[in-house]
Amino acid sequence: MEGKRLSCGRDFTFSSDLNTSLSKAFSDGFDFVCMPIVNPRYKREFIEGPAVKRPGALTRSDMLLTSQDWSTLIVAKISPWLQLDSKHDVIRCNSEKAFKQELIFASHLSVPAILILLKGTECVNMARLINEHILRGHNHQYWMQIPLKSALDQCDDVIQGEGHLSGDEMEWKYDTWKWWNKLRTLCDTSKKIGLALEITADLPPSEIMDRWYGEPVKAAIISTSVFMTNKKGFPVLSKEHQKIIKRLFKLDVQMIVSGADRHPEKGIKTYQQYLDHLWQTQDPPDNISRFAKGYEDYLQCPLQPLMDNLESQTYEVFEKDPVKYSQYQKAVYSALVSKKKEDDSMIVLMVLGAGRGPLVTASLNAAQKAETRVFIYAVEKNPNAVVTLENLKYEMWGDQVTIVSTDMREWQAPEKADIIISELLGSFGDNELSPECLDGVTKFLKDDGISIPEQYTSYVSPLSSCKLWNEARLCKDLNKPPEAPFETPYVVRLRNVYLLDQPRPLFTFRHPNKGIADNNRYDELIFTVREDTVLHGFGGYFHCVLFGDITISIVPETHSPGMFSWFPMFFPIKEPLHLKAGDRLKLHFWRVATDKNVWYEWCITEPRVCPIHNPKDPHIHGLPLPTMPHEARIIQYADDSTLVLTDFDSAKKVFLLCELYGMASGACINKEKSRVISKRARRNNNTTRYYRRKSNAIERGLSRRSHNLWIRRGLHHSINTNQSRDYPTTPPQGRFVRSSTDQRYNVQLYPTSADCKTTKPGV
Repeated sequence: MEGKRLSCGRDFTFSSDLNTSLSKAFSDGFDFVCMPIVNPRYKREFIEGPAVKRPGALTRSDMLLTSQDWSTLIVAKISPWLQLDSKHDVIRCNSEKAFKQELIFASHLSVPAILILLKGTECVNMARLINEHILRGHNHQYWMQIPLKSALDQCDDVIQGEGHLSGDEMEWKYDTWKWWNKLRTLCDTSKKIGLALEITADLPPSEIMDRWYGEPVKAAIISTSVFMTNKKGFPVLSKEHQKIIKRLFKLDVQMIVSGADRHPEKGIKTYQQYLDHLWQTQDPPDNISRFAKGYEDYLQCPLQPLMDNLESQTYEVFEKDPVKYSQYQKAVYSALVSKKKEDDSMIVLMVLGAGRGPLVTASLNAAQKAETRVFIYAVEKNPNAVVTLENLKYEMWGDQVTIVSTDMREWQAPEKADIIISELLGSFGDNELSPECLDGVTKFLKDDGISIPEQYTSYVSPLSSCKLWNEARLCKDLNKPPEAPFETPYVVRLRNVYLLDQPRPLFTFRHPNKGIADNNRYDELIFTVREDTVLHGFGGYFHCVLFGDITISIVPETHSPGMFSWFPMFFPIKEPLHLKAGDRLKLHFWRVATDKNVWYEWCITEPRVCPIHNPKDPHIHGLPLPTMPHEARIIQYADDSTLVLTDFDSAKKVFLLCELYGMASGACINKEKSRVISKRARRNNNTTRYYRRKSNAIERGLSRRSHNLWIRRGLHHSINTNQSRDYPTTPPQGRFVRSSTDQRYNVQLYPTSADCKTTKPGV
């Protein structure tokens, strides 16, 4: 981690002079301090007692520091004497008032985080008060200070005298993760609540420790008492503590040093220097880590290269993968050796989905190594990528490569191939419709031909990740149901996760597929839960056999070293599911393929039955399949009232497609009465001005880059009299809105009369 410093803070039990404490901490190399909001010995009495009417200030003045210093240098600590869940009403109510008082003052100071000590499982009232404060809209984080092992767990059974407790009671007192899980569940898994893990001298087993790595750990607190002294008199940590600290570094946690200086001759700064040394001496990041920097736990929509033309920078990123194309070259070489003919005749290769040419180059290199004559058809549907292919043909490849600028699904090959090479794999193997595409081109392959890849299998593993689930919850769309974000698979670089069990194989596809093509799949998988935990969803991976024993994989156990072209997938569930160690988790998974669409559905039936996720009407949902007509493929979504179309260059094309849709669905589209107008919205008020365009503007074609397109007809609606007099008196029959995020048109259709037929779309 050369060039970057560890963020490390100093914890103070109290401070008589804030500025002096800050100066001392900074001179010792610390970046921030954890400071009590109120002196911990100042126990206010609000209900009864001699100090009810005590005069004087609550705490130090906020003018001791600037607002910027409060908001960047101070983590505020809540008083440890509070008993928010006491059975004694006076103590509980008094603690509530003091707790609220300190939270409100911390908000007044605009501190970035508030450190709250969680003492045990009795935290229901604390959770209610934290929730109440969160709902007021405050921006800071709430760090729950929780030890890795409870004080009871570190004591001898005879000393602690807890032998009379039942097994469940003992488990709740010992297992500090259960304290945390109870509080965060009561707070509805709020994104604002994080963990400040207290690293204890005694450490839990590695299986228990793994569970914490799936939690939102913001900071790690380590006491000076945990450090040992080396031969030179400096503080150091044991090997096990070093391993845990370095693992937490991967989550970008901040370190906090607490306790008195136990090496006064060396100074408190040596603790910070040692932790920074551990940070600097981490293993250097591998190719995947360097490539994925900044994308850890960041949800992304999967690419759809069959539907959308990729941009140059996307090709460039994937072409930097040092492993994928090396493996493809090895596979092509092995295939060429197996197909090499005695008469040294030409071997025909077809690269389907050539992109900017890396597979073509790999194939030519393999042919040169195998000393084999080859002729290659490079088929690519993206006209922009074809420009690059044509230049490579002119400058490097020559006549041994023919560029075919068309969709592989529409191409009529002039001859059959000995080897078909494709790279249509998604993060889940088949999620980019590789089976449908390769089944469609099997006719181009000779009877003894080879397909690269020849087989790929999707894998699934249950996982716990509060962070990923919260990120999915934030992916809301006003035009979709509330549960939609949890019925969408995402591509994500998994980091802050805990795998409940090992990945299991799910669906397998083999090529060439000479039988009847049926790409529907269903399977059920059974997992065994290792520790008490919470299920937030499932991770998706793939393992691919290119040819023979040459493979590529993103399954954790068999991951191709250094390959970064694919991140795993994340299939969330609607509600987190609490599981116990030893529970049997049964997952059901479907790949549904109709004549027009493909999608996944999943559900859990053990230990609890949950609703099926992502159920669809097969007539109107899913990814468009390659066997559909050209006009239908550009319809991304369709029902009785709405079309979502791919991007177009003109209004004319959009309108012609609507006519096709109208003919297929029975919806009445009246071109004669239609007109196109542009909409311009003022930012300073709610008035929207509309400008008429003549109906023949449709025929001329209106650039989608300069206008949002509206086609209006047929319905009556209210008109704002304050708007321009040019506002059309005919209401909208159809509406076209260009989205800047997905580059598509959204078309809302309405019937022109009561007699108009509106059935399901037939395209």
